[in-house]
Order: sequence, then C-alpha cells, then structure tokens
Amino acid sequence: MTIILKNKETLIFDDFSFRCCIGEKGITNNKIEGDKKTPSGSFSLGKVYYRKERNSKPVTKINTISIKKNMGWCDDVKSKKYNKLIKTTTKIRHEKLFRRDYKYDYLIPINYNTQNIKSGKGSAIFIHLTKNYSPTAGCIGIKKKDMLILLKLINMKTKIKILDN
Repeated sequence: MTIILKNKETLIFDDFSFRCCIGEKGITNNKIEGDKKTPSGSFSLGKVYYRKERNSKPVTKINTISIKKNMGWCDDVKSKKYNKLIKTTTKIRHEKLFRRDYKYDYLIPINYNTQNIKSGKGSAIFIHLTKNYSPTAGCIGIKKKDMLILLKLINMKTKIKILDN
C-alpha cells in the first residue's frame, strides 16, 4: 500500500484522507538543501520516532525509537554524515529531534536521498506533526490524531508517493 500526497493539502492512504501541509515553496523534482520544497517521487519510510516522556508508544507495525536529547539529523552539506541520524554532541550542523515544541513528538523519516546520498540534495524530510497546517521547510505535516491513525494503518512495506502537480 502507498500513501499518496494527492495535492498540496491532502494525504491519502487506502480509504483514509488526511489534511496536511507541505514545504512553503511547493513540490519539486530538483530538491536542494534549504529550498523549502517537498521532494517529489516514491519513497519508502523509516522507523517511527516519538517522545516517550510526552506520549505513549504508538500502536504501529513499524519499529519505533524513543527520541533522546542528543539525537539529531545531519543537514551539514560538508559532512560525511549528511542526511543521517547523529548524536548532537558532534560539531556539525543538524536538525534537533528533541525539540521544545510538539512537531517531532511523532515523526517518520521519508527515505528521500538516503541511498547513495548526494550532499546538498536535501535532508531531514519527515512526516511530522502540525497544529495549524502552516507551510514546512520541506516536510509533510499532519495533526497528531491523524498521525496516530496513519501509524496504525501502515507497515514496513508502505511507501509514500509525492506527486508533482
């Protein structure tokens, strides 16, 4: 089964339709780090990350990882660890996963640019939480209640297809 980003504000899986938000500057098939665009294509999904001190472990068929204070996702185009999970004790640029806000209380990495990684082609593309559907830096945002439903439905073979309308 495939999650489909049908348009810039609708995520569809099976018979379920979820309102969502995407990158501030739309969808692209030529993603560049920091361009505020969501990459188009078909991608597998990573493990589910969650904040266990704020939320219970989600009901899902996908492996889960509790987010620790020292976890980050490298967005440093000069690093060999670009677009990978890292410990934030390193002195390279990164996106903190342990945030003060709620957005990463649950997140699923979209496996964009994770095989044969090309530095500068985009990193840290996630499905994460939103409360007001304001545009993202390139991720897909959905409400917490929708994320919990989606997590129950998907499995390790689920893909996401982001259509460039």
